[in-house]
Amino acid sequence: MKSNSITKSAVLMLVLVFATVMCREYFLLNEGYILGYNDDEALWAKNRAKIYESIDKATVFIGSSRIKFDLDQPSWEKITGEKIIQLAVAGSCPRLALENLANDEKFKGKLVIDVTEGLFFKRQEDELMADRVKYLKDVTPSQRASAQIGFALESQFVFLDEEMFSLKACLNQLPIPNRAGVFAEPIFPSKFTTTNYERQEIMTQDFVRDTSIQRQVTDIWTIFGALKTKPGVSGDTLQTMFTQIQTSVAKIKARGGKVIFVRTPSSGGYWDHEPINFPRTAYWDHLLAITGCEGIHFKDFPELANFVCPEWSHLKPDDAVLYTQGLIKELEKKNWFAQSN
Repeated sequence: MKSNSITKSAVLMLVLVFATVMCREYFLLNEGYILGYNDDEALWAKNRAKIYESIDKATVFIGSSRIKFDLDQPSWEKITGEKIIQLAVAGSCPRLALENLANDEKFKGKLVIDVTEGLFFKRQEDELMADRVKYLKDVTPSQRASAQIGFALESQFVFLDEEMFSLKACLNQLPIPNRAGVFAEPIFPSKFTTTNYERQEIMTQDFVRDTSIQRQVTDIWTIFGALKTKPGVSGDTLQTMFTQIQTSVAKIKARGGKVIFVRTPSSGGYWDHEPINFPRTAYWDHLLAITGCEGIHFKDFPELANFVCPEWSHLKPDDAVLYTQGLIKELEKKNWFAQSN
């Protein structure tokens, strides 16, 4: 009798858990949320493992969030016939990713480096990228297996998006006001963006349509200093950065790899202040000169110059397609897709 009671309780518990999960999933789908993946260390590492493709079959991208939004992967692959390996990380500085690729003797491919000056020339160590590089070195077999199970489940259920729907994420959504000695992190709208399995960041259609949600994000950028006039890093600190970048780029080139820099679009409050804080001659132009690389700055090409970012910093999906088409044209002019240097 006791055994039967335990079995019935276990079955009832399973039924209740299943019903709760399915109700949660149905609610989120009914609210217009779409499937997305947790853009964590495991997903980054999965993509990082692809960098050894031959130079004529793939291009690797590093940078911050702009290249994740602005590069439309289906368009790229359809037009070029090659794969995208997306290693950019939102909110991060790509210098450590560049160093990681430069020190990998097996990497001899094509590398596009996206430059968002405020992040690219950041003084402090980048924890987001450091965590991913550490994961590469320390990942265990059980973590790999767990990641594979996670990818399979995330492809089926919306509620497994940890950044939006985990308990921690839901608690972070609570409107806690700032007070003396306490700063509440700004809360991004849940319908701002989603990430697919290839790590492309996609602005949702709800966000594109709703200017009130867009203003929530521009308000956050303002809190983060988008409208401040604040000179970027300079002097010996900047020169040290340039030297490190130059060294990393030279290593990749010496192995037969290709490197090019891109400056993706920004508009509104960001573009009003970025050229003031990071004058082009001192940063972008010098970056190209010291590395001996070519660059594609969006303001230099009519087809790329006039995009309007809904929240000042990233392109909506339709414009990402157009930007990608224009970027490919400029890369073709520079023989980017040629099979040899």
